[in-house]
Amino acid sequence: MEATMKYICIMGFLSICAITLFSGVNGAGECGKSTPDMEAMKLAPCASATQDENASVSKSCCLQVKKLGQNPSCLCAVMLSNTAKNFGVKPEIAITIPKRCNLADRPVGYKCGGYTLP
Repeated sequence: MEATMKYICIMGFLSICAITLFSGVNGAGECGKSTPDMEAMKLAPCASATQDENASVSKSCCLQVKKLGQNPSCLCAVMLSNTAKNFGVKPEIAITIPKRCNLADRPVGYKCGGYTLP
């Protein structure tokens, strides 16, 4: 009886360890293993378009936004990141870039902080 109880306790402990190992923190955030600040650097071609709603949006900008837009929470985190703020990105203008790129599969209506993707 004592051996059976010991076995059950060991199995329970090992189960908890396995669950913790496989569901624990793996460093993945809104942008997977990358950070929003690192992803923001990829949007350098969008610099003028994030500050002036009348500026043309380059093809390279649209390609990067399309990639990031596949994960709306990442796109949002990038637009609101410290790197974006430091480069003078205006979130209320940046949020319009997917529409200005005419991306058909953009996440229309997605809430991004105090903004909504048009």
